[in-house]
Amino acid sequence: MKWLIYFLVLLSIIGYVSAATIQGVIYDISLDKASNVVVEINTEPKQQYISKEGGYVFNVPTGNYAIRAERYSFGVLESSAIEKVSIKSEGEFVLDLILLPTIDSELADEAEDIQFEDDYFNGKPNYLLISIILLLVFVIFLLFYMFKKYTSLEKEEGQIESDEYLVSVLKIIKKSKRITQKDIRKQVPLSEAKISLIVSELEHKGIIEKIKKGRGNILVLKK
Repeated sequence: MKWLIYFLVLLSIIGYVSAATIQGVIYDISLDKASNVVVEINTEPKQQYISKEGGYVFNVPTGNYAIRAERYSFGVLESSAIEKVSIKSEGEFVLDLILLPTIDSELADEAEDIQFEDDYFNGKPNYLLISIILLLVFVIFLLFYMFKKYTSLEKEEGQIESDEYLVSVLKIIKKSKRITQKDIRKQVPLSEAKISLIVSELEHKGIIEKIKKGRGNILVLKK
């Protein structure tokens, strides 16, 4: 019986002697070397190593493994990392680990408890929501179209009104040959400001000209 036990122990020793070496450096989220990290690998039996200065090393036979690193603060898991590695031959392998902050277990439980009742968030289309969105888009488009049409119509009406009065003022000047702006206002039902704009427009187009007389101006057709 003893010789069987010795044989099994010898086989395990031979296995680890011919094993590969996995080593690396453990970093925190700031990419600084992490200290006081518990590192373990799921060999048979499981190996565990406490890294004081950020490095680790394991001797393992060929196979598939998972290396897990955990750092605790006052007994609470602060950050962790897990990497899978496949060893198919002997040799030295380098595998660095980066510790990521661990979500608080209570917050994680609360996050798991959150359930979205809306079918839209469960991968099913919410036809009511889609209909409302389409309706809003249609209303916005309709309002924009009406506003644009109203603005264009208002502009055209204003232009027509302006042209009609412009023609009227021009006829009065042609008929009178020489007339003041004040006399034009008596014949055209517009404010003094609007008549001034019409006169300025006719002058700008080179149709009439102003002749200074006293404190006022005489309007005549430009020759």
